[in-house]
Amino acid sequence: QVLSPKESDAGIWVHQDAWFNMGTFKKGSHEVYSVKRPQNGAYLFVIDGSFEVSGQQLNKRDALGCWETDTVSLKSLENGSRILIIDVPMNLG
Repeated sequence: QVLSPKESDAGIWVHQDAWFNMGTFKKGSHEVYSVKRPQNGAYLFVIDGSFEVSGQQLNKRDALGCWETDTVSLKSLENGSRILIIDVPMNLG
């Protein structure tokens, strides 16, 4: 975890309902990301390598927004693939 709205969490604390998570994965790794709050969505940005995200292939510098879901499935397609997941509210107010 890189960023969180909770002071006690790992990473930087911000006064927002946002979480930033980043990971590096081996080829074939399967992960399921759980969205932090029911009203949040996840923006996934591939930093290096490639992933299959909920059935879609994403390559370096590709991104995908996911909302109205509790989880997002990830599969690393290359060794050393890195992804940033930004978990934020989908509605203002």
